[in-house]
Amino acid sequence: MKFKDREDLVRFLADQVLTTAEVMEILGVTRQNITRLMKKGDLRTIKDASVKLFLRQDVEELKPRLEKLRAQYRPYDKKEEEGDK
Repeated sequence: MKFKDREDLVRFLADQVLTTAEVMEILGVTRQNITRLMKKGDLRTIKDASVKLFLRQDVEELKPRLEKLRAQYRPYDKKEEEGDK
């Protein structure tokens, strides 16, 4: 992938590269779950150092699968949401 200039690269990084905290928010999981997903190979880092970085596309592809599992194994979450209304 080539970028026209530095601003193009910075825009790409801001839009497409996520930190662990951003992944936690998007997927609705804890840091421990992210570590487990990485160990299982379900989520790959593009930088694995003290700061881990992830591609947005990988996270967005994983999200529906996790939501389906959450609905299957945590049906009480849905009941609590309905009770809040």
